[in-house]
Amino acid sequence: MKRRDFLAGSLALTGSATAGAQHNGTIQSTWSSLADAYVAPEWFRDAKFGIWGHWGPQCQPEAGDWYGRQMYQQGNSFYDRHRAQYGHPADTGFLDIIGTWKAERWDPAALVRRYKTAGARYFVGMACHHDNLDLFDSPHPWNSTRVGPRQDIVGEWKKAARAEGLRFGVSNHASHAWHWWQTAYGYDPTGPRAGQRYDAARLTKADGYGKWWDGLDPQDLYTKPVMAPPDGFTTVEQMEAWLAATSGRWMEFAPAANLAFVDGWLRRQKALVERYDPDLVYLDDYGLPFGPTGLEALAHYYNHAVERSGRADVVLTGKVLSAFQRKAMVEDIERGFSDRLRDEPWQTCTCIGDWHYNRDRFVQKSYVPAVQVLQRLADVVSKNGNLLLSVPIRGDGTIDAEEERIVDAIGGWMRVNGDAIYGTRPWRVYGEGPTDLSGGMHNEGQVAKLGAQDVRFTTKASVINAILLAWPNSPVLIKSLNTSAVGRIEKATLLGVGPIAMRHNTEGLMLSLPAAPTGAMLPVIRLDVIV
Repeated sequence: MKRRDFLAGSLALTGSATAGAQHNGTIQSTWSSLADAYVAPEWFRDAKFGIWGHWGPQCQPEAGDWYGRQMYQQGNSFYDRHRAQYGHPADTGFLDIIGTWKAERWDPAALVRRYKTAGARYFVGMACHHDNLDLFDSPHPWNSTRVGPRQDIVGEWKKAARAEGLRFGVSNHASHAWHWWQTAYGYDPTGPRAGQRYDAARLTKADGYGKWWDGLDPQDLYTKPVMAPPDGFTTVEQMEAWLAATSGRWMEFAPAANLAFVDGWLRRQKALVERYDPDLVYLDDYGLPFGPTGLEALAHYYNHAVERSGRADVVLTGKVLSAFQRKAMVEDIERGFSDRLRDEPWQTCTCIGDWHYNRDRFVQKSYVPAVQVLQRLADVVSKNGNLLLSVPIRGDGTIDAEEERIVDAIGGWMRVNGDAIYGTRPWRVYGEGPTDLSGGMHNEGQVAKLGAQDVRFTTKASVINAILLAWPNSPVLIKSLNTSAVGRIEKATLLGVGPIAMRHNTEGLMLSLPAAPTGAMLPVIRLDVIV
């Protein structure tokens, strides 16, 4: 078998050998110009695995995701928890949570060093969530250099990542703040304080005089009431129905009643790029936000990269992209799977717990175990993708002992088996096995069904790596690797152990593995192929 035939399946997927190729002239803010200028860079395709510091003031209560929005919804467990821990949201709002967030034990250098040891080749720090607090030196007045920790969070993450030789990225979720925060302008529909508006509806700049937020306008944080609940609701059900039909939707369009927010978002995004030179920008959006404004932000990012290095060797991710959009940016599949080997490089983002730190995960020992993270990684890489893994951080800036154990276990596996991950490309098929995975977002529970008969392939030079998604207790027949498909396999080597017995014929490749060592997870077999 000739070399080009052996690699035919993967070469079709690699794109240009000069990915992020030299570009002359300005990239225009149109899909056509962006698509013509862009090829996903080779550094991204080689890196395969990143870790994400999805960390901000919503981690301070240690209660989990979307605390800021849900603490203002009577009948919601977050509302109940907020009242018990902090007080009624008409008196003590999210603004006050920001005031308690000090990040007093945060050591970004130590965390990033640990993540590098765990095998991460890029690190992503959160720049702003839907809570609208920028975590960098921003033109937006509500930012972490002025309030909360009073530190440039993104700047410190960047310094730590660069010191470890990692690529550095940022995530920007701020485009949804304008509708996400509308609950803060609501009220209790029932109870002794029914009808009394929450803090966002009453606070003004003057209320901050002499306080920690002196000089700042709360309306700049809470984004102004463009979809505030009207007066008159007398049941929780009425309020929830209103919220679901209005601000609870996932909206990417520009709000006609608050175009100043859109202009501000663009200024903030451009400042983020110009001040921190990120290799990757993660946008928490379906496609791009705000129509032409989103296109302008993308073109600005690519042009900034060209000005620095002569090529658009950066990555910007969005979700639920069309086929044409995937030519201009990289698709991210949140907490989900691809059901196929994709032509373009892509990424999935997931988390070992809740996106924002939830103490209950530690107490209940309910984090996603390392073995399932590695199953996801093998599946994603075999389908031409990368895995971005969030490890939730406590408000004080530390990760807990259970998280440390999981991160270190991932690192132990990567040190033995990383050659089957880093710098690889997909084979002509991603794998085989009895478990069919449905594509799409928010369906990662399927990982629990994967087993030893599920196999994923990667390639590098004249090697095929077969990654078994669990350790088998009997010989495994891999039908995709029959003699018609791969020709002659010279040797099978179990990484970390040594050569193993094999039988290769027209039916497939039969492998006999030793018993699983203590703590073993996914076995990887390197197959040296004569081409």
